Amino acid sequence: MTIDPYAKLREQLELNTWPDVYMFKFIVPNQSDLVARVTALFDEAAELKFRPSKNDKYISIGAKEMMLNVESIINKYKQAAEIDGLVAL
Repeated sequence: MTIDPYAKLREQLELNTWPDVYMFKFIVPNQSDLVARVTALFDEAAELKFRPSKNDKYISIGAKEMMLNVESIINKYKQAAEIDGLVAL
């Protein structure tokens, strides 16, 4: 039996009404290729905010995007999980 690592998130998200705007938050090492991969996850209409850490080693990326349903959010997290060093908040 495999355990779904997104089960708890899915449960919480199903309490909301979709479509709706969802806020993603990620932290990645401050390397242009990694930041580009994260920003590529979102469409042009998404509102992106970037905040470097004190020592500039990491960058926090916040993205607000209109999401159609719970599965579209889970899929975005699965894609993000493939990026080296990424932490999803």
